[in-house]
Amino acid sequence: MGHYDFQMGQEMQHDTSPHRTPIGGVEQRVQTAALVLCYSRMLFVQMYPAFTRFTCKVFLTDALEYMTGACATCMIDNTHVVVASGAGARMVAAPEMAAFAERFHFTFRAHEKGDANRSGRVERPFSFVETNFLAGRTFTDLADLNAQARAWCDKVNATYKDHLHASPRELFAAERSHLQPLPLFIPEVYALHQRLVDVEGYVNVHGHRYSVPYLLIGRQLEVRETKDRIDVYHGPRLVASHQKVLHRTFTRVTVPAHRPPRGARPSTQPLPEEHLLAQADPPVPAYAAALQQRSAGRGTLALRRLLVLYREYPRTAFLQAVTLAQQYGLFDLDRLERLTLRVIAKDYFILAEDDDEPRS
Repeated sequence: MGHYDFQMGQEMQHDTSPHRTPIGGVEQRVQTAALVLCYSRMLFVQMYPAFTRFTCKVFLTDALEYMTGACATCMIDNTHVVVASGAGARMVAAPEMAAFAERFHFTFRAHEKGDANRSGRVERPFSFVETNFLAGRTFTDLADLNAQARAWCDKVNATYKDHLHASPRELFAAERSHLQPLPLFIPEVYALHQRLVDVEGYVNVHGHRYSVPYLLIGRQLEVRETKDRIDVYHGPRLVASHQKVLHRTFTRVTVPAHRPPRGARPSTQPLPEEHLLAQADPPVPAYAAALQQRSAGRGTLALRRLLVLYREYPRTAFLQAVTLAQQYGLFDLDRLERLTLRVIAKDYFILAEDDDEPRS
């Protein structure tokens, strides 16, 4: 508790606070993130619909680029976004956040619970953001909001402060050489998601649906989420790229080229399970085709389970069970599996009569 003085490049403070502001004519709740250099009082502010570890890394990357460097320590308020366990001096940062801090040559520290004054440098600007920046302003979208916030920070940082006897920008001119330099290469912050393309040809990211080429319906794809884009990959190949939806209202983003031609069926390309089962030992291909005809939709789940059974059980026993199942018209995969186990028990666990008595 009390008054704190800081040396050049010693500490920066980061925190978030909720605010409400009109965006696109509708009042929305946003999380305001701020970073302040404790010596010069240089301020950087941005707003986000929600604040996660991914968003935190995006914000801090932008903030440190704005500051052209980092202080040795970043003080936080025990937020779960950064903290994995503990609090105050016993705080342990999450591994991915510790690795992020290491890349920019700083260390996360947390103040003790109840000692909010320890992070007063970053706490005070939030009321100023609400009464000065947000008051009376309107924004077309989140990108416009953050562009205006950056311009507002430029203006605030260049304004003379009586208690500092200078502007933050003037003090920063002296502090800048004491900051930890930025790495030569700053990789783009991204998050990876695994998504199954739904029956309409979309992948879902945070409730928003983004289109992909219709021939990929039913496929497992990798989605790379960056600050402002959603990129979709099929293996190493980029198959779709969309502007990221930043507002809270769930939205469907469609590229016309991703839709099937008029009159064409969306699911014209064989499933990967179809291709693998067609190359299996007889009579599996014929059984798989009959199973697909008797299954709902394209039979994806049934074919996928049949392929698992084919790969996991002894080949001879499984093929014998499939032959019997096909002969009697059995297309219940639970019964097929039980039949396979009976064949295995018969062929692999028969004891010879002379093995009844232990050998001496």
